[in-house]
Amino acid sequence: MDELSGLVAVGDGFVVVNDGSDFADRRRIFFLNGSCKVTKTVRYPTRPRDTEDLGRAADGTLWVADIGDNSESRSTVALWRLAPGAKTPTLYRLTYPDGAHDAEAVLIAPDGAPVIVTKSGGTAGLYEPAGALKRGGTTPMRKAGEVTVPLTSTSNPFSFLGRAVVTGGATSPEGRHVVLRTYADAFEYDVPDGDVIKALTTGKPKQIALPDEPQGESVTYSADGRSLLTVSESSGDGTPPVILRYPLPDRPAATPSPSPATSPSSGAGPSEAAPASPQPTVVAAPDDQPRFNYIAVVAGAVALIGVALAAVLVLTRRARKR
Repeated sequence: MDELSGLVAVGDGFVVVNDGSDFADRRRIFFLNGSCKVTKTVRYPTRPRDTEDLGRAADGTLWVADIGDNSESRSTVALWRLAPGAKTPTLYRLTYPDGAHDAEAVLIAPDGAPVIVTKSGGTAGLYEPAGALKRGGTTPMRKAGEVTVPLTSTSNPFSFLGRAVVTGGATSPEGRHVVLRTYADAFEYDVPDGDVIKALTTGKPKQIALPDEPQGESVTYSADGRSLLTVSESSGDGTPPVILRYPLPDRPAATPSPSPATSPSSGAGPSEAAPASPQPTVVAAPDDQPRFNYIAVVAGAVALIGVALAAVLVLTRRARKR
């Protein structure tokens, strides 16, 4: 688990997924206890392409977003659905209505509908299934809107580019908030009526700075909804990646939703009381020695450079048209 790209909090533990990997033993859904020890794994029935995020519905269903596409060449992307107690996830293929996109964030609306958020510089596209998901078939998506994250000055390894691309998302346990993150910040939107698209396209988000996370691509809510939890794909310095907690002051505790079936956990889980300090605290860290993933870091940098070049090309074309 040295390319962590998706994270959810479940009771006193976590569920995580890796980014796309060439190693079969890493292409699983991992269930962890509060000390980041693996208690259970679930294999995919076929090989996923590029799993970039993990979402959890109110009923405990897990959605793995197989939506990464750095070269923007995939004819389909996919969502893997793991129902509570299921032994294997179900694959659903989807197509964009306007060509391929790279994406790293999925939001699960209060009604259970998935929303894919693209990794576009500045303005991200919001896509949702145009009909019922088809097992063994392909479901077209429709573009439901766009969201532009606010500009900030938060320090991060990728400078201004790191503040412009969405790398993860999550829905709060009670469904009244959603959060999108970049490499530098998290932006939380109120969802008072259950309409996630409306919240993202018309709402004004609250910024939570996530400064200097090495390669932050995951965000989720704590099980009680009173904190944001994040983890980087890798630490950047050879030490194990850690799960960080960012408190959400004055947030009432959410009513816990059902947990997916897991093996009994051991070790202390994350505290459900949000700390008073606005600074992040370490929730949990693995005990074993890490393997620093240079490929993941380089790939992330290359992807950001590609976004910058694409933006320059668009601006150049517009200037010529003028």
